[in-house]
Amino acid sequence: MQLRYSFRLDPTPAQRIALARAFGCARVVFNDALALRRQAHADGSPFVSDGELSKRVITEAKKRPDRAWLGEVSAVVLQQALADATMAYRHFFSSVGGKRKGPKVAPPRLRSRKDNRQAIRFTKTPGSRPGRS
Repeated sequence: MQLRYSFRLDPTPAQRIALARAFGCARVVFNDALALRRQAHADGSPFVSDGELSKRVITEAKKRPDRAWLGEVSAVVLQQALADATMAYRHFFSSVGGKRKGPKVAPPRLRSRKDNRQAIRFTKTPGSRPGRS
């Protein structure tokens, strides 16, 4: 059983900055994952595995000077953004293959800075995923 809670937050100015940083980092990781998978598809390369994607988009990106700021947020946020990108592709492929009920799902789109729908997810521990114990 999965539980979901919705909260309305009234953050302090310092918390607003921390949340904005987390939203931005999650957006960048999600967009990098989509770009990497799209590039692999365009090159005719095999589908990039989740482990390889995590290594290239999170671990190696934190070591680059232009993306060092990814290390300032919780790793959980980055891992969940990567999991969201993976699930978006899985839903798309199952929709195209006819395994998913309902209308066809479009391929995943890049997340925009200008879109007000910003979301991040936290789990109890960095390695756990919702619905798994």
